[in-house]
Amino acid sequence: MAELFDFPQVTFVGTQSLQAGDGFHYYNPDEIVKGKKMSDWLKFSVTYWHTMDQRLVDPFGEGTAVRPWDNQGKPDSMEQALAKVDYLFEFLEKTDVNYFAFHDRDFAPERNTSSLFTNKRFLAGGATTPFAEVFAYAAGQIKHSLDIAKRLGSESYVFWGGREGYDFLLNSDTKRELDHIAAFFKLAKDYANEIGYQGQFLIEPKPKEPTQHQYDFDVQTTIAFLKTYGLEDTFKLNLEGNHAYLAGHTYEHEVRFAREAGLLGSLDANMGDKLTGWDIDEFPNDVYEATLVMYEFLKNGGLPTGGLNFDSKARRQSFQADDLFYAHIAGMDTYAAGLKVAAKLIDDQVIENILKERYASFDSGIGADFEAGKVSLKELATYIENKTDEEINATLKSGRQERIKQTLNNYIFSVLGS
Repeated sequence: MAELFDFPQVTFVGTQSLQAGDGFHYYNPDEIVKGKKMSDWLKFSVTYWHTMDQRLVDPFGEGTAVRPWDNQGKPDSMEQALAKVDYLFEFLEKTDVNYFAFHDRDFAPERNTSSLFTNKRFLAGGATTPFAEVFAYAAGQIKHSLDIAKRLGSESYVFWGGREGYDFLLNSDTKRELDHIAAFFKLAKDYANEIGYQGQFLIEPKPKEPTQHQYDFDVQTTIAFLKTYGLEDTFKLNLEGNHAYLAGHTYEHEVRFAREAGLLGSLDANMGDKLTGWDIDEFPNDVYEATLVMYEFLKNGGLPTGGLNFDSKARRQSFQADDLFYAHIAGMDTYAAGLKVAAKLIDDQVIENILKERYASFDSGIGADFEAGKVSLKELATYIENKTDEEINATLKSGRQERIKQTLNNYIFSVLGS
């Protein structure tokens, strides 16, 4: 059978070659990192909605993408949809990726929508809509999607609330809408249990876009929601770098808080442009950020069922089909490099030692007594009354931010240069 993509099998070539795109330079699927194959740690996933369906539109222009399946059937026809599936699986094989992710309606045309936010019926949300008929439609679509997830053996099911928020506070019953979406999630979990679907349920936070304010604004807001409605044992979080930027955070910030809450479930491997104010879903290429994210990832023991999903699209001017390969190669190498550096940081206890030294005053004396619950507010006040300002100030130590950043740079240079 003739190959569909005119692109060679992607293999590990190492760092002997510096020419981007001729193979993986850091992603070696069989390399052992902290006792596991790199491929088992990272579990990369190609996302259907960007890799196969995205036409490279932006808010100011029509799509530029040129795809080999464009001439196979009419646009948005079942014939073209079936052709795209064939291309997907060859793409997975050639990039050595074992997983794919898809939206509920990605694979086949259905009333011109692939989500619970695109069609005009969802103009005010799906599960938070003020219209009961639309709410029921959303429930029906989720039921259908869960049936598909069960049939395909999906390992995770992500709820991203594209319009689950509000645009205008004065016409929004926010308490009622939050009650509704919490009940919606519980109904979905009940149905998953009924059909025997075992995949992990995930919520993907995002602060805005397309709504002005979405209810799952960031990790801490979402954790508060889950705990308020008793859903913390049902859901974990799927996090995205670009969404972290939009919330005014770094990606590693969001991953840290999810990990510490025991709710880190999956990661979308993308990044945003810090100078651009919207969700651009750029393929990741920042090794510094990837290292810090992979540090939290390894401290979490990896991901329970999730992986690194390339919720990313090539740039508008990278419109050729082979750009899809170059983009995925770059993203996979970036996170493989980050994994290697993070593993070395953990092996050397670099960050752990920094924290141990910085918080040493809580390991003995009054600090240890406080953490053990042995002192009252009055006793703390009495203790400090006997201290002079000079004695208190003498206990302060530098945060050494510049030194820490240089240490991190040195680890990146050393590990990736070896």
